[in-house]
Amino acid sequence: MYLSYNILKKFCDFKISPYELADILTLHSFEVESVKNIKKNFDKVIVGKILKIDNHPNADRLRICIVDTGKSRKKQIICGASNIEVGQKVPVALVGSILPNGLEIKNAKIRGINSNGMICAEDELSLGDDHSGIMVLDSKLKPGDNLAEALKLKDYLIEVDNKSITNRPDLWGHFGVAREIAAIL
Repeated sequence: MYLSYNILKKFCDFKISPYELADILTLHSFEVESVKNIKKNFDKVIVGKILKIDNHPNADRLRICIVDTGKSRKKQIICGASNIEVGQKVPVALVGSILPNGLEIKNAKIRGINSNGMICAEDELSLGDDHSGIMVLDSKLKPGDNLAEALKLKDYLIEVDNKSITNRPDLWGHFGVAREIAAIL
């Protein structure tokens, strides 16, 4: 089970770091397997703006997008999503980024055309379950901005070992864990 540090803080007022919280929970209630900084998942994922879309000459469903990645830098990215449109602000994983699912983004030739990054869907970024198309961002965001900062994703995920809470249904969610933290502290 994953717990959001920020959500726990909304339910329970405490002034300790996510790592200290993990140690306290492990000592008192259940085993915490890891603490992950969400922002680190998006080191090389930025806001991009689609400037131009052309059909791929060697594939019916693929399209060639020219994307503004900030500071007058344009990238050519091949995309298969059906919901892309010129002018959209979208999440762009730059070459060298590693997505939360472990996929490393590299320069690639897709059916003979170079692709220099990836326009991402919600599920590819672990921000939701939707894979019906790319994630369309707020039009007020600026190309080149870090996605985590633009979406205010300053949070930590606390991973709990499910075996240690099997017999504690009161700990099967954020509210129950927040009550446990309040009791401990």
